[in-house]
Amino acid sequence: MNILLLEDDLILSAELCKFLESNNFTCDKIYDGETFIRQIKNNTYDLYLLDINVPKINGLDVCQTIRSFDKNTPIIIISAYGDLSDKKDAFTRLADDYLVKPFQFEELLLRVNSLLRRKAPSETTDQDIIRIDDLIVNKTEQKVYRGGNEISLTLKEFQLLVYLAAAQGRTVSKQQITEHVWEHNFNTNTNTVEVYINFLRKKIDKDFKVKLIHTRSGFGYYLSPL
Repeated sequence: MNILLLEDDLILSAELCKFLESNNFTCDKIYDGETFIRQIKNNTYDLYLLDINVPKINGLDVCQTIRSFDKNTPIIIISAYGDLSDKKDAFTRLADDYLVKPFQFEELLLRVNSLLRRKAPSETTDQDIIRIDDLIVNKTEQKVYRGGNEISLTLKEFQLLVYLAAAQGRTVSKQQITEHVWEHNFNTNTNTVEVYINFLRKKIDKDFKVKLIHTRSGFGYYLSPL
């Protein structure tokens, strides 16, 4: 099980990760909210531990960002703020648990294990989510996010995006797209593929500096941040 920790106290962060690793978890530690958000857009974790008072983006805003595209991964807030209003704010942003500092590491372990046991086996697996740069494609829920914002696609646009994303940067030809997305339900000499590629570019790339959908002249299309 992989845990990502957001904690700017270097000593506490190191001690927490050492304790979790001694209990058969892997633990990555991040010291500011901005870096944390970049990390989760490119990696998958089983649980998040978030301190509130951290640099750049506070833990509550990080929690809200996570929930904008990930409803399932457990989140535990660990904070010196113990007022009811602070706890209410955390649970309003859909945190799963709240632990006030200082706390015993064994209690944290109990809460971590409890939340992980509650995860239903039917929940989204790593294979159901494709992440490319800040693009997240959830195949199970048929939802797409970029930069933390949900993007509305038609069914055929979604199927085309999934096929491009699943190729992991490899170029796919127009013929391959028609076989897998349209199942040869139209003449490959038409410009249907080009039209749908343009639809996707307007929704996926238009408002972002980094373009993801590319044309390799004479060969086909590929999806990559490069």
